[in-house]
Amino acid sequence: MSQQKSDYVDDTEIDAALDDHPDDETLETAVENLEANGFEVVVVDTADEALDAVTDQIPAGASVMNGHSTTLEEIGFDDYLSGDDHDWESLPDQIWSIDDDAEREAARRDAQTADYFLGSVNAIAATGELVAADMSGSRIGAYPFAAGNVVIVSGTNKIVDTLDDAFDRLENVAYPLENERAQEAYGVGSAIAKQLVFRKEMDEGRTTLVLVREQLGY
Repeated sequence: MSQQKSDYVDDTEIDAALDDHPDDETLETAVENLEANGFEVVVVDTADEALDAVTDQIPAGASVMNGHSTTLEEIGFDDYLSGDDHDWESLPDQIWSIDDDAEREAARRDAQTADYFLGSVNAIAATGELVAADMSGSRIGAYPFAAGNVVIVSGTNKIVDTLDDAFDRLENVAYPLENERAQEAYGVGSAIAKQLVFRKEMDEGRTTLVLVREQLGY
């Protein structure tokens, strides 16, 4: 069962100023700086358009893996990946069909090298950097190098002015909400244990960022 922000936001103390949509000028600046740092950027208005933009990126026959992402759930990608309307190799379906714990964990590690790895981030600095964190690293491990291609989906509510603001958003918006989700889903809290600052993509065309003008994700 997926847990959305609305399930927790009223009971969780967050800094709402770091979870608001940027004005048009700030969004334009963010896109320019992200592209200057080597990221491909697509801006869409709705979750449905985001799903189309994501699926258009992935060719038939590709192996596809996704890290846990409320944003991907909200745009319908997780359901799409587990369905029959594509010609991809769905690695999550393979992984979660494995009964042996050690074999399943090994398969999860192997899946970091998927042709296409999908996920989100916790904050985007208008200066052109992406910030994300995990407790295990299973979501962000593929981003820097392992995956052949990376597609990151984010609501524009995650855009903040500076890299320092991005760290603040991670600590004061994303973490409190994810901690509540983890306690509900797994019975234990989360932690900012492994953190990534994705400053530049050096491999042209490898990493695409789909920005959605909706309030999505943590």
